[in-house]
Amino acid sequence: MDLVKQNSRASTKRSRDKREAGFTLMETSIAFVLLMIVGLGAASLFFYAAVNTSTANDRQLAMAVAQQRIEELRSVLFTDSSLTATTGTDANVTSAGRPYTVRTVITDATVVNGQPTFKTITLRVTPKGAGSSWTRTITSLFGSVTITTQRSTLLLGPNR
Repeated sequence: MDLVKQNSRASTKRSRDKREAGFTLMETSIAFVLLMIVGLGAASLFFYAAVNTSTANDRQLAMAVAQQRIEELRSVLFTDSSLTATTGTDANVTSAGRPYTVRTVITDATVVNGQPTFKTITLRVTPKGAGSSWTRTITSLFGSVTITTQRSTLLLGPNR
């Protein structure tokens, strides 16, 4: 009889161990929610990094366009018509398959005897965004580049 009691106790103990061996539905649900929160946090970091990489690329290409345009303006004579004072002229440029708007503002800083002797040239290069209006605004805000340079004439001024 003792042998039968021992066997029944052992089988009862084994059946309890089998019931307690797994996870409950509540434990599994909580673990799933925690993993989902961590996963969404990691996904938002990847999205943030991708947006910043794209914006940095826009700025780099915009800087190349601005530098090229500044070199063009530096290579012409001071009296050339392309250096005439303007309140702003816009040009559309495509670089690396991306369209940009180049705004050029030239001001005469010093005028002697009716002739300018010093000019300030400001270029603002803004990438044209595709998509909705808010993405274009964000892209133009963070992807644009402004360069300012100054040129002077080789003529002698009145205070030689």
